Amino acid sequence: MNKGAAGGLGGGAGAGSGPTAAAAAAAAQKQKTLVQRVEGDIANIVDNFSHLVNVARVNDPLVRNSQEAFMMEMRAARMVQAADSLLKLVSELKQTAIFSGFASLNDHVEQRRIEFNQLAEKTDHTLSRVGEEAAASLKELESHYSSSALKTMQNLQP
Repeated sequence: MNKGAAGGLGGGAGAGSGPTAAAAAAAAQKQKTLVQRVEGDIANIVDNFSHLVNVARVNDPLVRNSQEAFMMEMRAARMVQAADSLLKLVSELKQTAIFSGFASLNDHVEQRRIEFNQLAEKTDHTLSRVGEEAAASLKELESHYSSSALKTMQNLQP
């Protein structure tokens, strides 16, 4: 039975250096290991099945040799082990697909959160600038009003 490293299939990432290149290399290695496990387990099943068929051929004597019976049991057990290994591999692939989907979703959520935080900062800056401009315009208007002739007329009237 082939006992390789557990994991899932990884998609290709961009070339370059850093975490993305390291993740791509790790995913490629994991994919290679999984393919080797699948090929080994399937070869094991086929090999044991062919040996089982060869041992199970009907011989002239009606009574089978105990060694042949043992060989049949051993080959059948090895087939079951290889099939179990394939089932475990399928389970690992499903889990990896689910968890990588969550990881991808989390990455997307984190990216959107950063974008929204940047947008919020930009909006705050714009609102602050608009507030400062409004305050400056209001001061200018107050200054014009206080120095205007209309105000001086209103102050002269009783």
